[in-house]
Amino acid sequence: MTDRATLLWIHGGEWRARDHEDGAALAPLGLRLVAARYRFVDEARWPAQLDDVRAAARSARRAGGGLPLLVGGDSAGATLALHLALRGVDRPGDVTAGLAYWGAVDPLADDWRRLRADDDPWAGLLGHPPAPGDPATVDSTVTTHLGGGTPLLLVHGRDDRSVPASQTLALTEALLAAGHPVHTWITHGGHAPELSRPDLLAVTAAFLDTVLPPG
Repeated sequence: MTDRATLLWIHGGEWRARDHEDGAALAPLGLRLVAARYRFVDEARWPAQLDDVRAAARSARRAGGGLPLLVGGDSAGATLALHLALRGVDRPGDVTAGLAYWGAVDPLADDWRRLRADDDPWAGLLGHPPAPGDPATVDSTVTTHLGGGTPLLLVHGRDDRSVPASQTLALTEALLAAGHPVHTWITHGGHAPELSRPDLLAVTAAFLDTVLPPG
């Protein structure tokens, strides 16, 4: 299949390690994969991670030969992908679409606090526990940055015990209220199922058909 777009893939790992998922299962859908690297929390605090993936996106765009640029990731990488999609690489709207698999979006939500009270990766990202009104907390919260109109695919397992699926549902509701195009798929399973699973590939392929020219 001819490449339809470049996909900058941002790995998960709670911003402190590299998870195994590399996005390779999505390549057969006509995507040219580029892996993003970013500093972990033992090296730098927010927003260094956003700065790093923005730099990676610029490189991927330059190397893409004019292909549309998609940004995607899983878990903590999905959070960063959502920031890129909603806020843009250099300006809002300069990303064709975002793909977010089981991403965390709001560190102050009750569901997140209940589930991750004893081990909150957001505290490592910020260098302190997230708190209402704290500028770094506000800036790192995905739902702070709605608008811009970049289409989003949100995928989540309903039995996720690392990132509650209600994070994706709440983001979906907020995006719809803002008039933002979003495709959401809540499916069976827990955190980080294989992207090669047929239903995940099918929903991703259907989303791509709405945002990309035919391959």
